[in-house]
Amino acid sequence: MSKIKIITDSASDLPKSYYEANNIDVLRFPITLAGEEYIDQITMTTSLLYDLVDKHGVLPKTAAIGVYQFQQKFEEALKEYDEVIFIGISSGFSCQVSNAHLASQEFDGRVKVVDSANLSSGEGLVVIKAVELVNKGLSLEEVYQELLEYIPKVRSQFAIETMEYLHKGGRCSGVVYFIGRGLKIKPIIRVVDGKMIVYKKPIGKMTNALNKLIEIFLEDLPNMDLSCVMVTHSLGHESCKYLKEKLAEHIDPSIIMETDAGATISTHCGRGTIGILYAVK
Repeated sequence: MSKIKIITDSASDLPKSYYEANNIDVLRFPITLAGEEYIDQITMTTSLLYDLVDKHGVLPKTAAIGVYQFQQKFEEALKEYDEVIFIGISSGFSCQVSNAHLASQEFDGRVKVVDSANLSSGEGLVVIKAVELVNKGLSLEEVYQELLEYIPKVRSQFAIETMEYLHKGGRCSGVVYFIGRGLKIKPIIRVVDGKMIVYKKPIGKMTNALNKLIEIFLEDLPNMDLSCVMVTHSLGHESCKYLKEKLAEHIDPSIIMETDAGATISTHCGRGTIGILYAVK
């Protein structure tokens, strides 16, 4: 049985303890804000991100990890492991996977690159699935093929508390932003085919958006893979408590994993964003 190393990027938003327990290496996105460069979750935390945005009035910029850095990382991993699988943020959001694929060509098929077609813990669910498959002793090709079948089954939806970050990031127009703010719209964003779409537009209090997330969850519940359900948020602690209590009325609380959105994801969604993420059968 070959030894397979799992590598992901910091957009996967799993707890540090999970990465360490499963010997997963994490390549962290560089983030630039007001002329200074930071590294996601090393020199840039989510809370610092929001403090700096408030101070400077501009959003940070994230950049994909370069081909050469991927080559170095794969070469380093292959000194200890027989093969490598890299799982990255959707190619619809970043050229990260493309860069990793170019780098993988140097290693004669010993490196596989997986486009998660997702972000945050939606990508994290693919990483968790990879760990399960590797631990079963599957070959690299078998793991790769199983992940390709699993990825379309992942469901990711987030409630956005403030549309400011979507507006500043160019993901909604000024007109939409001002109308949305006036109506107090808390949009539900869903990841579909590797891209974000506005799925629902609840109006009013954030609780209305949270309840809409629960409705969506309950629609999928009869066909859900109940090995893990993610509640991921960007400093949305009260909303997280509310969702976890509501989810516990329908599923075993022990399968709920709370995760924090890192600086890379928070750059694009804003404070208070929260999502429920899971896979269907």
